[in-house]
Amino acid sequence: MNLPKELKYSEEHEWVRVEGNKAYIGITDFAQSELGDIVFVELPELGSSVSQNETFGSVESVKTVSELYAPVSGKVIEVNGELESSPELVNESPYEKAWMIVVEMTNPGELDNLLSAEEYEKHISED
Repeated sequence: MNLPKELKYSEEHEWVRVEGNKAYIGITDFAQSELGDIVFVELPELGSSVSQNETFGSVESVKTVSELYAPVSGKVIEVNGELESSPELVNESPYEKAWMIVVEMTNPGELDNLLSAEEYEKHISED
């Protein structure tokens, strides 16, 4: 399983890549493999606000619909529109092509509530 060390992870299986005050957010390789083939991704509107641990969208697979939880709070400044026509990118490239939203963080200190790659690996092995 692919768990890039430079990312932060939530217990709800989202990842965060931080670039300055921007947080790129997507779902983990573990999450997409558990869900199976992704057929639809619902994401928030550009300019909307998200709050840590609150839902910001959903991912629908052939098995189920799963809520997406914001790992950090802030304003949505980019939405990956490519996922609308190509939701399978979540399965093929969860960390590179299938980032879901970019958030301008309002409280970067929230990153301290997230897990390192090692902590996340331990978390999923306990499930």
